[in-house]
Amino acid sequence: MSDNLISQLEKQEVLNRIGYGNAGKISPRIDSLVDDYIDNYHDFIMPSFSCVYKDISEVSKNCVRIGAVTFKSGVLMRLLGECEYAAVFVLTIGSYLEELVAYLAAKEMVLQATVLDAVGSGAVEKLSGEIEDKIQREAASDGRVVSRRFSPGYCDWDISQQKRFFELLDGNTTGVSLTENMLMMPRKSISGIIGIGSPGRDIEKYNPCLTCQKKDCPGRRR
Repeated sequence: MSDNLISQLEKQEVLNRIGYGNAGKISPRIDSLVDDYIDNYHDFIMPSFSCVYKDISEVSKNCVRIGAVTFKSGVLMRLLGECEYAAVFVLTIGSYLEELVAYLAAKEMVLQATVLDAVGSGAVEKLSGEIEDKIQREAASDGRVVSRRFSPGYCDWDISQQKRFFELLDGNTTGVSLTENMLMMPRKSISGIIGIGSPGRDIEKYNPCLTCQKKDCPGRRR
């Protein structure tokens, strides 16, 4: 995949991630550093993704079965309850940027490491958004609508089910592996599921974040 799949990052997005969300006065050094990393971040990433479409076999109380895999989650049940099938995906920007961040930190270049890490987080979220848009466009061309993205570890979908989630990818995890704690490596990776179904069922309106009790979640969406 070409890294041009990811459009240019917005500067304010990166500034938000390093604590300048309220438009406070930014030092010339930080301002220049953010500009430099945003201008060149494509040199540090190798974006790739894998996406498969699976029929939703059954939706029952707090459980969803996709193919031969059953997940336990009341929120996932609500999200996919009116859907016919689902896009299951994993994406990553690769490990090189993370390695650079670790190198900078080891050299006690903390500011540079912090800014570059924020750029990496912005890049993987940007990639996720553009993959979601791609799935939505393909569904729309077939007269379908899509749900919001949902991932293992969100709300009541326990991260321990990540291993079963990866089984749905039919062995193509685009180089992303799981640790014993079910965390993804490289770290700048996202796994997710998007439900797809017919219009008129409010599939696209349900927002899992509105029913989640974890109010301080950094991934919370309005």
